Amino acid sequence: MSRAVTALFAALEALLVVGVGVGIPLAVLTVLWAFQYGLQVDWIVFWRAAADTWLLGHGVDVTMTLSPALALGIGVSGAATPFIITIAPLGFALITVLLGARAGRRIGETPHRQLGTVVSVAVFAALSLAVTLSALFASARASIWQGTLLPTLCFAIGLAIGVELGRRSLGEPEPGSPGSSLRDWIADWRPEARSTIATGLRAGAASAGVVIAVSAVAVALLLLTSYAKVITLYEGVHAGVLGGIALTVGQLALLPNLIIWAASWLIGPGFAIGTGSSVSPFGTSLGPIPAVPVLGALPSAHQLGWGFLSILVPVLAAFFVAVLLRRVLVRELGTVPRTRWLLLAGAIAGVTAGVVLGLLAWASAGSAGPGRLVDVGPSPWLTGAFAALEVGIAAIVGMLAGRTTTSV
Repeated sequence: MSRAVTALFAALEALLVVGVGVGIPLAVLTVLWAFQYGLQVDWIVFWRAAADTWLLGHGVDVTMTLSPALALGIGVSGAATPFIITIAPLGFALITVLLGARAGRRIGETPHRQLGTVVSVAVFAALSLAVTLSALFASARASIWQGTLLPTLCFAIGLAIGVELGRRSLGEPEPGSPGSSLRDWIADWRPEARSTIATGLRAGAASAGVVIAVSAVAVALLLLTSYAKVITLYEGVHAGVLGGIALTVGQLALLPNLIIWAASWLIGPGFAIGTGSSVSPFGTSLGPIPAVPVLGALPSAHQLGWGFLSILVPVLAAFFVAVLLRRVLVRELGTVPRTRWLLLAGAIAGVTAGVVLGLLAWASAGSAGPGRLVDVGPSPWLTGAFAALEVGIAAIVGMLAGRTTTSV
């Protein structure tokens, strides 16, 4: 494959990812425009809405300015002045990362992967900028620099993962010359330090992964058990069939956020649906909440019961992960005094889990509107701190569990 063909192929991959991402909300809104609005509204309005939705899904801030009549009809304090929406429906970012990984794997199998990577990222950035500029409007204005950078960053992360997978599928050696790469620098560390840090990172990441997996199951169960309440909220919206479909697509894009919020709930801090509200294992205090049907699955105060026991999820996850990984670490340490290394591995696991879950909480939270809706989602600092403490202590106990033949 020549360089020109590789460059063209990479550009088309970037175009496909942007097209799919923007096309999902645009297809739904176009059907809404055609059948529910009878083509009476300018289609460009729906294009802007689809573009803004895609940009929001990648963390781009959108400044909203409502007309006086609409602001009065909403009846929310602060709606009459410009406000910023910062909460990201992470489903769109997830789609971009996954499609980017797919594109990267295909590019990684070409002989000019570096050229393909550069071209693909550059084309994606140009397309993202074009989408941002095309959606600018007085009532909804996305940040231009964020609209260019943040979707491109999501794509680049997926692309890098895919390129590495493509390279490995070809069985090629690691790139770089001896002594010039990060891998070579790490190779100069003491063997005990390398093994301990690697084990701690694996334990922390695995513990965070288990918490997220349990959270996904919990969200699914809540949706199933609260089905009647969710349907009631759908009927109360009076959106019609097509409007209901559009609303469902938007809620699916928020599903990763809900899973992360559930993870924060399991960890302890919980999350907020508006300033002054709280949904946690220790109690639920909610004021007026948006008429979003999926929020009907929120646990009420009388449903909590022994909800505070949910913190056992990250604790048990970290303990059992540490017990499993301890065997590998002990074997690699050999006859070296191991207690301090086991303690360090557990501490690293806690920090890693705290950073991972704190960053996820940060990505899932933000402002969803004016007034009290400026605070929606979990606190990243509290989520990260609680996760680091719970996972760290449990991982240390797990690492020290079992017989230790040598000491410090």
